[in-house]
Amino acid sequence: MPRIDGILESSLYVADLPRSRAFYRDLFGFELLMDEPRMCALDVAGRQVLLLFLEGASEEPNPVPGGVVPRHGAGGRIHLAFSIPTDELEAWKRQLAANGIALESTVHAPRGGTSIYFRDPDGHLIELATPGLWRW
Repeated sequence: MPRIDGILESSLYVADLPRSRAFYRDLFGFELLMDEPRMCALDVAGRQVLLLFLEGASEEPNPVPGGVVPRHGAGGRIHLAFSIPTDELEAWKRQLAANGIALESTVHAPRGGTSIYFRDPDGHLIELATPGLWRW
């Protein structure tokens, strides 16, 4: 079996790109890698990319230097989880509160990890999870 090294990009589809870009940059401090009218790319921990696409802006193939990105899109509220160190959990709760973001739920996993859940401006369910949620 050929090897996979991980997930490089994750995408969310948003109604208001400037609002969502500001939300993720201000809350998480993600660096902006690319910013276009139809999408932006944010650096997540120096090893993954969060793509924010304006809803409907990717319904047609997108010619880019070197080829064409096929059309894509998604609807509804999507779930995305970010890993955090266990000793940062309380700091993240304070960060969310300081930004007026309500916790929707806290889950203590059987393996020992803790997850906190909240919503972004588009209603996507965002999770911050400490180690122990999964086997690695």
